[in-house]
Amino acid sequence: MKKVVQVVLIGGMIFLFSEFRPADKKWEKPFSKLDREIRKNSQAYATLGEATKTIGHRLTGSANGERAEEYAFKLLKGYGFTDVVYQPFEVEAWMRDTVTLSIAPGSSDNFRDVPVVSLAHSPVESNLQGEIVDVGNGLEEDFQAMKEKVKGKIAMANINLVGVTGKKNLHRSEKTALAIKYGARGVIMVNGAPGKILLTGTASVTGAIISIPAVCISNESGQEIRKWIKDEGPLEAHIDMHNISKPIRARNVIATLKGKSDEKVIIGGHLDSWDLATGAIDNGIGSFAVLDIARAFKALKVKPERTIQFVLFMGEEQGLLGSKHFVSELKKTGAIDKISYMMNLDMTNDPRGANAFGRDEMNGFFTTVGQAIHNIDREYKNESTNRAGLHSDHQPFMLEGVPIAGLSGHLDPNVLQCYHADCDDFSLVNKDQLENTVRIASMYLYALSNAENISVKKLSDQKTRDFLISQGLKEELIIGQEWRWEQ
Repeated sequence: MKKVVQVVLIGGMIFLFSEFRPADKKWEKPFSKLDREIRKNSQAYATLGEATKTIGHRLTGSANGERAEEYAFKLLKGYGFTDVVYQPFEVEAWMRDTVTLSIAPGSSDNFRDVPVVSLAHSPVESNLQGEIVDVGNGLEEDFQAMKEKVKGKIAMANINLVGVTGKKNLHRSEKTALAIKYGARGVIMVNGAPGKILLTGTASVTGAIISIPAVCISNESGQEIRKWIKDEGPLEAHIDMHNISKPIRARNVIATLKGKSDEKVIIGGHLDSWDLATGAIDNGIGSFAVLDIARAFKALKVKPERTIQFVLFMGEEQGLLGSKHFVSELKKTGAIDKISYMMNLDMTNDPRGANAFGRDEMNGFFTTVGQAIHNIDREYKNESTNRAGLHSDHQPFMLEGVPIAGLSGHLDPNVLQCYHADCDDFSLVNKDQLENTVRIASMYLYALSNAENISVKKLSDQKTRDFLISQGLKEELIIGQEWRWEQ
């Protein structure tokens, strides 16, 4: 940024006013072209609507998942990409079958059924009866405080943090790992969304089948059970579940836009979804934004300095399976060292600013680019953040020291409460906000792929370790069995 000082004489007194303007206006012309192209011709909303209607959910390893892979492949081919490939990988895939949860006072056989869904990677067969022990928010300190009571019992924990401030929440899989660590025989998760909404998602930190059954109940059911415990004392829960686990093949879909150098910028989003609904928000709005950005770049005949790869990952919901495979293939060939940046769009909606993911050296770059975007679109806030996180397809790249970019956006509460739930359907998608994601992400991608110099580089193994510690991610990675350094 260049500081501009304006001298103004008012009433015989001199006032100095300063403002910051981009030192280089080079972004505004290509950004204007992208802005016009996407406003006029975006297909993100239409193609996502068609996919949710004709395919349905996009569960990895299912027939629907295969159809989603083919749909994305054909779209990219239709947009003019000649270099579109499937990247197959084989995994042991989990699929739900049936589950029931019934609860009764400890001294009674009068069991009452409670609506429930299995959390992914629960055992294939489980028929368990045991006492419920409430561990509150399910953090390590909660399990530690209840360690004598929870062993051999069924732990019940909140998915969201309740009644505390200033603490960092854990992923449901990490809470399940703690339940196993402290000897629980099963776990019941209480959804944070109000009402009767049921949530699914993986309960495994590794993507492998876990040793205890894990289920989710609604917020309303959780309140009722806690009141029942308070009024009548200990409760017995009976979990009867049957699931399917089998080897399957899935495919990442990759389109390459060749640049002038072999350095690469990757923009990705996971195409797969859970099977309770159509996954329009998680992650239709992210993956179909990636597809539409690819369309716009082809339509404008963009010739980037760095090669761009548009990647639709499968298997994210079941443990980042597709992105882990993608990174492992890069490592085998040494191509990981050619990745300049990875941008991930996961439930990204109506962006307000960029997230530099803890790489302080990029704050100035993202602020400057954001100002150029604001000059094109005065509604864009350019409210940047700078904090790394886990549990999406950027994670395998970040653990190898690759710089990550994200976008900070906004989803209405009524949309967020349908996360991983049976209400995540196309009616939640806001057309204008989805197209905002396409426009803003395309401009940041253009800047990352065409900047003369990028001030951050891939971190060494030791510096990656130090970076993850500085971002407060060590504990989560240890629980998730992803910490490869000495503890």
